[in-house]
Amino acid sequence: MTVKAALLPPNQARQRIHAAALKLFTERGITKVSVSDLANAAGMARGTIYSHVPDVENLFGDVAAALSREMTARVIAGFTGVSDPAQRLSIGVRQYIRRAHEDPLWGRFVSRFGFSPLVIEDVMGSQPQRDLQAGIEAGRYAIGLDQLVTAVAMLSGSTLAAMLPVLEGHVTWREAGTDVAELLLVGLGVDRAEARQLARCELPPLGPPPSQAL
Repeated sequence: MTVKAALLPPNQARQRIHAAALKLFTERGITKVSVSDLANAAGMARGTIYSHVPDVENLFGDVAAALSREMTARVIAGFTGVSDPAQRLSIGVRQYIRRAHEDPLWGRFVSRFGFSPLVIEDVMGSQPQRDLQAGIEAGRYAIGLDQLVTAVAMLSGSTLAAMLPVLEGHVTWREAGTDVAELLLVGLGVDRAEARQLARCELPPLGPPPSQAL
């Protein structure tokens, strides 16, 4: 296994390391994963790990940030033909919650570690913030630009929190996704009847994983 792993192209090797790290971090937490553990889980030699991960201590942040970028790209890929910021918000929130149901390992990692500094930094400079800003500037939302950062935090926190009851089997992903999308839109100032309609619009397929994704 280690010989074959050493012959993998660099991108595939990093993906394999990140996938192993995702599983270990979810099961054990951030501080209880050694390089030996990671090498065993990835089926690689320790030297191979070091050659592809120069800074092992920051591997957790790298994995979390990579997951954030990957999912954002997949959600955006499904926005074709959807220009309304409120509808895009509804779709994005529900895509995250649906994926937590369909990929519980991913869901548990994201819900547990989604507030790491690197992830927050990615979200603050990514499409969700730009869509919220566009909605405010267009008068779609009844909040000011001075509340943008708080609105991003509210969006992120609500979405991550809603994954937990889905993962524990207390509600379906459809119920949680619809409720959170509707409540967020109402909180942003969208009429309740319209918010309810948008929260139930058909979900497009999630875009395929980018070539650099996990």
